[in-house]
Amino acid sequence: MEKFITLTDTAVPLEIENVDTDQIIPARFLKATDKAGFGENLFRDWRFDNNDEPHPEFVLNKPEYKGSILVAGDNFGCGSSREHAAWAIKAYGFKVVVSSYFADIFKGNALNNGLLPVQVSPKFLEQLFVEITKDTSIEIKVDLEAQKISIPKKNISESFEIDPYKKTCMLNGFDDIDFLVSKLDAIKEYEQKRSQNLQATTPL
Repeated sequence: MEKFITLTDTAVPLEIENVDTDQIIPARFLKATDKAGFGENLFRDWRFDNNDEPHPEFVLNKPEYKGSILVAGDNFGCGSSREHAAWAIKAYGFKVVVSSYFADIFKGNALNNGLLPVQVSPKFLEQLFVEITKDTSIEIKVDLEAQKISIPKKNISESFEIDPYKKTCMLNGFDDIDFLVSKLDAIKEYEQKRSQNLQATTPL
């Protein structure tokens, strides 16, 4: 996975609550077994009509909104446990999703796929929506190392929580296997010392 340390970018506001995984990536697109192409179908039924024409009022189709940060309403990623939802968001180009609450399974799937879910207070989320819609070019900074999200131009910020293990993985670009490989020398050293200790305490 790609390392994530800090990101400063513009954002796309999706001011809708209770966005479920079927809305993120409809079930009819789940037949694929790899991640290729999922970004094309992100929010498919909101982005396009039955004739595959873009809905001009949907935020992802508005040219003034762009960036790799998605700011979404409360309870994002609810519904089924499909990992494809995280695949689609990441494949579309988003690196961070901000909400005041994430479904637990979605949050885990996001972190496993290098997509950072940043949970903020409802008050801070509302500030983000206000500032983004007021100025579409305003930038948001996400500092994973410091666990802080901010709008530098407005000098406002808030801390966020993240599982320490997942934080380490994202900072280093590790998946679970990469993390274990990175600890291989330490594991070998531990096993060697353990073996020596057992030999020293075993009666002849």
